[in-house]
Parts: sequence; structure tokens; C-alpha cells
Amino acid sequence: MRSLTVCAALDPEELRRLADILQTARVEAGQTLFSEGDAADALYNVTAGTVKLYKLLPDGRRQITGFLVTGDFLGLAVNESYAYTAETVTTATLCRFPRKKIDALMDEFPKMQRRLFSMASNELAAAQDQMLLLGRKTAKEKICSFLLMLSQRAARRGHKENPVYVPMSRADIADYLGLTTETVSRTFTQLKTAGVISLQEGNKVLISDMDAIYDMAEGC
Repeated sequence: MRSLTVCAALDPEELRRLADILQTARVEAGQTLFSEGDAADALYNVTAGTVKLYKLLPDGRRQITGFLVTGDFLGLAVNESYAYTAETVTTATLCRFPRKKIDALMDEFPKMQRRLFSMASNELAAAQDQMLLLGRKTAKEKICSFLLMLSQRAARRGHKENPVYVPMSRADIADYLGLTTETVSRTFTQLKTAGVISLQEGNKVLISDMDAIYDMAEGC
């Protein structure tokens, strides 16, 4: 797990210094870690579970901007407050780093600063992928792309890429992909009826025809 986190670039002595300032937290599903507009006084690394990030529009609608899993980093802020809300999808464990203390460590450990920059760059790339999903793809293309994203993310972490673990609710998926909950449910049913996927226990989706999923994700 360490190879996926902000700790990856550090040597044993630097890890010891980092361990001195971190707090480990276990948070039950459905709990808010911080809300949009709160003082950005800490950074977090997800070590287990799934966390969603979202913003609320003025009319109350919700836009989920990302789902974070083991190794992902959250809490970066360009000013003194968080730009989004973070809420656990499943029970999660996280490392919490007080912002002032980790800022001081980054001055001492340039490797950590570079690692954070790399993680922030990955976050930007993910945001650009989501913009494509929201702006140019049909509902079926979005769902297929979403399943492939989860599959590929699991593979990068050494987990089985199929069946795909999908702990998010249909409403969460809808708010991430810019769809209605009904459209998400209907599209899953269409893919299931076509024999492309099957729904399994434990919030898992078995991709029965990977080539078809790839083709549909690309609009072929």
C-alpha cells in the first residue's frame, strides 16, 4: 500500500518523521470528512475504503467530482478552505496530516513535495477524463467508461480487475456521470440483458465481454 501513497518517496528516517505527525482514523460509511468551505487544516491519504468528493450547486444539485480509493490523496487547497466536500462511501481508514506540520516537513523533504506534485497531476488528469465523460459521451458510453476506469484502477493496485467492485450507489454514479439515477439503472439493465455484464453479490459487476465494453466506451 505504501507504494501508492505520499509515503512512497521517503526513506526510513523520513517515514519516522512523518509517522510522528500523522493520525490514523477509521470512518464509517456515509460520514463527512470535511465540507466545502471548511478551513483546510489537514491533508488525508486513503489507506482503505472509498471516499467521494462533491460540490453542491446553488440550487441544491450535487456534482460528484471523484471517487478515491487506497493510495489516493485529498485535501489539497489553493487557499485556506476546502473547495469540495469529502464523504465516505464505505467504511474507510485514512492517514490525517495537520497542514502546518506537513508543510514544514515538505520544506525539509523535497522528495515529498515532488510526490505530492505528482499526485496532484494525476488528480488533474482524472478531472480532464471526467470532463470528457460529462461533455461528449452518451449514457451507455459513460457507464462503460466508468466500469473500465474502476477495473483499471483495481489492476494498478494489485487487485482483480474483473469482476469490478462498485460500492457506489446508483445515485452516486449518476451524480458523477451527469445522468439521472433512472438512466443509470436502465443502462445497467440494458448491458445485463445484452450479456455484456452480470451483477454479482458484494457490489460486484462481472464484465462478461471486455471487448464489447471497450468498444461501447469508445462509441464503436
